[in-house]
Amino acid sequence: MEWAASSADPTPVDTVISMLPINCANPTERLTGLPMPIPGPRGLAALARAVGRADAVIIHDALYVTSIAALVLARMKRKPVILIQHIAGIEFSSPVLRLIMGLANHLITRPMLRNADQAVFISATVRSAFAGIQYRVPPQLIFNGVDTTNFKPDGLMSACVAREHFGLPPWGKLITFVGRFVEKKGLAVLHALCSEHPDISFALAGAGPLNPAAWALPNVHLLGTLSPQDLAKLYRASDFLLLPSVGEGYPLVIQEALACGLPVICGDESARADPAATRWLHGVEIDLTEPEATARAVAAQIQGYEPRPETKDEMAQYAASTYSWSAMAQTIAVLASAFSESRQPCTPL
Repeated sequence: MEWAASSADPTPVDTVISMLPINCANPTERLTGLPMPIPGPRGLAALARAVGRADAVIIHDALYVTSIAALVLARMKRKPVILIQHIAGIEFSSPVLRLIMGLANHLITRPMLRNADQAVFISATVRSAFAGIQYRVPPQLIFNGVDTTNFKPDGLMSACVAREHFGLPPWGKLITFVGRFVEKKGLAVLHALCSEHPDISFALAGAGPLNPAAWALPNVHLLGTLSPQDLAKLYRASDFLLLPSVGEGYPLVIQEALACGLPVICGDESARADPAATRWLHGVEIDLTEPEATARAVAAQIQGYEPRPETKDEMAQYAASTYSWSAMAQTIAVLASAFSESRQPCTPL
């Protein structure tokens, strides 16, 4: 197995998977907050060689230059393609960016999903957004997995120790945000909420082009990018995970929080991503053009929540039984093997 991705992040080390870091430029992120790595000629040549060595090509998300190139190369080399789609549209505050995103999904994402040998969605919301496409075979809904050996509930003492570990207030309500510091993640909503509720502590884990330190708010604690082990500690120390984002499918941080027994406040689209989990996902209509109004809606969810003692265990048990990396990987492997072994002719785009 070979894994190809932009070299912007550190290359993982794995004894089973061969890593192919691709040198890319990423000017789009500075303008829109969306990572859009653009490979150079050498990177494309390396990707072409990797596709040629493969029996099947698995692509994550259509709207990347590397994803488009991988699909075109796979068609040229008659390799079967499984396209796993994570997101749909993004309601940017800018009407120009919303228009560009809509056109991109119409002109690129939909044709790529239609031309993939198998389309896979990681949320029911995103699957609904791309209804009406004439797929080659019916698309599948396969949730991302969670490492439930790490992400799981723990006792009250663990929460107190975790707060001390991160330098957070030992008492009082703690709301956690985990994600990139970009517009689509709802940083303006978060800023408005933090400003209006100085009695609530907010832990922000992540990094990005926007800088919450500039808010200069004493109730905002910046923790940087955390390891999975520290993320689990932070979830267990918190009262809510807040993700006021748009254009999401089913972010993994939501599944991780549920596995730790942490209730979630998120956008309506994410709250509907797994219909069976909606009892723990408190959806809010996110409007990035009205951050103050959205922040008030989030505050109403926080104030109106009444936890039950058994809720944490219910969430954790559901996550452990539903979100499995091994089950997802096995399903994708079976799909890839079926296409590879059948040797069905793969028609060009």
